[in-house]
Parts: sequence; structure tokens; C-alpha cells
Amino acid sequence: MQHYIYGFLMSMVLAYLVTPFVMKLSWKIGAIDVPTDTRRVHKKPMPRLGGLAIYISFVVVGLITLPLNLPYVQGIFLGATIIVIVGILDDIYDLPAKVKLLGQIAAAVVLLLFGIKVQLITNPLGGMILLGKLAIPATLFWVVGITNTLNFIDGLDGLAAGIAGIAAFTMMLVNLSLEQANGALIMALLAGAAIGFLPYNFNPAKIFMGDTGAMFLGFVLAAQAIEGAVKSATAIALIVPILALGLPIFDTAYAILRRFVNGKPLMQADKGHVHHRLMAIGLSQKQAVLYMYVISISLGICSVVLAMIGIKQAAAVFALVIFMLLVSVRYINITVEAKKSTHGM
Repeated sequence: MQHYIYGFLMSMVLAYLVTPFVMKLSWKIGAIDVPTDTRRVHKKPMPRLGGLAIYISFVVVGLITLPLNLPYVQGIFLGATIIVIVGILDDIYDLPAKVKLLGQIAAAVVLLLFGIKVQLITNPLGGMILLGKLAIPATLFWVVGITNTLNFIDGLDGLAAGIAGIAAFTMMLVNLSLEQANGALIMALLAGAAIGFLPYNFNPAKIFMGDTGAMFLGFVLAAQAIEGAVKSATAIALIVPILALGLPIFDTAYAILRRFVNGKPLMQADKGHVHHRLMAIGLSQKQAVLYMYVISISLGICSVVLAMIGIKQAAAVFALVIFMLLVSVRYINITVEAKKSTHGM
């Protein structure tokens, strides 16, 4: 256990020490987020290359502590590097969405080349379902989807970094319970890097993680979720990361559905995310972020417990969590609309 604690602490301390240098670099190369619309919460230009500090700490400590001869470790490192390069370019030049998507697909293809793919899932009715040729599109869909969920939710100071840290810590505990030592260490390093960056990113933020950080964190979480599921070959291993990342996954799915129903482009930003709704009913930035931390921690605890039970209990609890999220969002929407009507009068 000391091995994981040391890895976590090393990654956290390094991220904390490197971030000030990345802040200076952001200003120097023009990786700045300038608020140009009402959707953005911040009111002044902010450096947004913080994800580079998270990546550097993860890679440096990983090179010291991880077995680099393992293909799946190599695949995660190479794919993550591609994601970070795309993120840096986007944080400087604001790349078109199609270009970012191509970069994400390229990183996912790297995982496939190194043997990291969704090969099978457990049938709740019994037995295993081999995906065969569907393994490639399933892997691409999973990696690109999870990579973008954190990007979608990265709208308040400290929100994406905190939720990614909670999810990584949750998956570390689950990997330990499944006796997946390398997976647990990768998640320990990721959690440490995200939390080490958080003091500079929590409200009032001094730096944003940008697409560099959001995509990197999402990519590594997605990749490790696949590897953990392949090694354990159980439905629990797939449900756990879904629950651990339940909040950003739900928020992203709801955003896509909302935009589709309203006839708007799926990638068009709006103020309908859960964190925007929480602020609309009167919560401050800090309160909204802490509220969403609590939800993520609750889902994380659920994930750890589920990993020690079974598929039937997992399905029941997962359905209950989804129901509670739907009720919560519905309540927030009603409150927002009521507040608008009151102001309109």
C-alpha cells in the first residue's frame, strides 16, 4: 500500500510545484482564455494550460514507478501524449471541433494498436458477450466519449480537476480490490496530479486546466477503465468507471439530448449544464462545485461497494442513482424556470 501512497504524494507534490511555471509559460505563448460571452463565469483573461502541469507530473512519476515494458502502459503514455499535444494546440489556437475529434480518435487508435480494447462484456442474464469486430468501434466510442465528458463539465473553478481526482481515487481502490496493481498505481498517479493542481484551480482560480487537462484526464480514465474491465472480465469492472464518472457522463448525455431536442448543434456550448443550473438557483461557484463533489464522492463510494458485491445489486443501485440524478435535474429546472418567471413579473 505504501507504493501507491508514495506515488500519489509524489505526483501531487510535483503537480503543485510545476503549475506556477506552467502559468508563466501560458502567458508567454498566448494560451489564454479571454471571456467573450456571457456563458463564461470568469470575467478576466486567465492562463489555461494547467493540464500540462498535470501531464508532466503524471508522466515523470510514472516513468519512475511504472513497469514501462508493459504494452498497455506504453499505449496509455503514447496516446495521452497525442491528446496533450492536441490540447496544447487548442488552448493556444482554438482548434475546430473536427480537428480535436480527429486527435482524440488518433489517441484511441493508439490504444487499439497496443491491445487496449473493449473485447467483451458480461451478459447480465449469464455468460459473456464477445464483441468481435465491434470491439474497435466500441473502444473508439468509449474513449472519445469519456475524453469529452470532462471537457464538457469543465465550466467552474476546480470542478473538472476535483471530479477527475475523485474518480481516479475511486478507480484506484477498485483496482486494488481486483488485485490490479499497475492499474491502481496509474490511478493513484492521476489522482495525485489532479489534486496537486487543484489549489491553483479552485475558486478563485489562478489558472485553468484547459482542453489539455480535461482531455488528458478523461483519456487516461477511459483507457484504464478498459484495461481493468479486460483483466477482470466482469460487468462490475465496466459499471464502476461509469458510476465513478457518473456526474460528467450524465451531464454530457443530458446536454446532447437537450441540444438535439432544441435543434441546436451538439457541440454548441450553452448554459444548461448542471453547474450553470445550480448557480442559476442562487449557489455560488464554490457552493456549486462542492455540491457536485459530494455527488461524485457518493457515486464513488457506491462504486467501491459495488465492486465487492455482484451484478444484480449493481444494476439496482445504478438504476437508483440515475433516477436520483434525473429527479435532481428536474427539480433544478423547475426552480430555474420559477425564478425566471418571478423576475419576469
